Amino acid sequence: MENKRLIELVNVTKDYDGDIALENINLYIRDGEFLTLLGPSGCGKTTLLRLIAGFIMPSSGQIIMDGKDLTAIPPYKRRVNTVFQKYALFPHLNVYDNIAFGLNIKKLPKAVIKEKVTEMLAMVNLSGFENRYIEQLSGGQQQRVAIARALVNEPEVLLLDEPLGALDLKLRKGMQIELKRMQQKLGITFVYVTHDQEEALTMSDTIVVMNHGVIQQIGTPVDVYNEPKNQFVAKFIGESNIFPSSVMVRDFLVRINGIEYECVDKGFGNNKAVDVVIRPEDVDFISPDKAKLVGAVKSVLFMGVHYEFTVDCSGVMWKVHSTDYVEPGTVVGIEILPDAIHVMKAQKAEEEVELTEEELMERDLVREDAE
Repeated sequence: MENKRLIELVNVTKDYDGDIALENINLYIRDGEFLTLLGPSGCGKTTLLRLIAGFIMPSSGQIIMDGKDLTAIPPYKRRVNTVFQKYALFPHLNVYDNIAFGLNIKKLPKAVIKEKVTEMLAMVNLSGFENRYIEQLSGGQQQRVAIARALVNEPEVLLLDEPLGALDLKLRKGMQIELKRMQQKLGITFVYVTHDQEEALTMSDTIVVMNHGVIQQIGTPVDVYNEPKNQFVAKFIGESNIFPSSVMVRDFLVRINGIEYECVDKGFGNNKAVDVVIRPEDVDFISPDKAKLVGAVKSVLFMGVHYEFTVDCSGVMWKVHSTDYVEPGTVVGIEILPDAIHVMKAQKAEEEVELTEEELMERDLVREDAE
């Protein structure tokens, strides 16, 4: 059974004295979904989060929750809590009192507060830390306190604004797993803001890629990575070989830099200009005498789990990921299998994408099929 649409943003625009932060956003978030707003700084993702929280009002459009218009409802009347990158914990209160703060405001019985706080401390693996003060905690522990303080109020939606940004790499990876575990255990909706593609791919049920206040693509992590809608998405999520001057000869046949390759794409028409994306890990080295495309290895970087090669193919640089080492200067053949080639509509890299009505319907069908 598919989950209901808990939050809907309908034709939402936000501008600041003519400076448009969000333009005509249409988006729904399902009950129990982990949805991530992903994009570079200034793309509008935090503005969108703040609109849902009620900290700012839209210039036009509606924000609906459970079928009710929230647009003019103040933050404290929304069943939404926010965890910020700067945790905004109270330094003069210990861990217990920080978590209990919202419950004390509601004037709940002390026994109920103790039960809820104890349960939440166990949830975030901080049992026994009740009497410690904030300055006695590590960054990761402070982040857990901030999450516990938000969750103890039993919100329908938890909004997280780059909450892992201040943590070191190892701790950040550990907290990604913890956050996903908590979200699945509690079954509440998480709306997560980040510019970190790995965080988005690791934790999300759905990723919303944004740029310049416009939604570029919505989909599962697998769809967004494997089927980017445009050059911006392809470049922003993962590394890519992008060939903007390609030609779709006919269905299932594309020409890249003068060489024709079989592919799995269709419906672009005959001899149409297209953009092509090929991920570095989908490129294989073969013997030069068996390859359509031959090049010389220019550089090699060891990346831990694989090597990253730059290969010069007659002046066109290819990026290749492989676990097999090849010496710089080696002449190699490049093999690209049909399902490694992703064909997109031709588009300038800087161009923004406005989803058409047809594409919005297609997006909804894809999400519903995934669920």
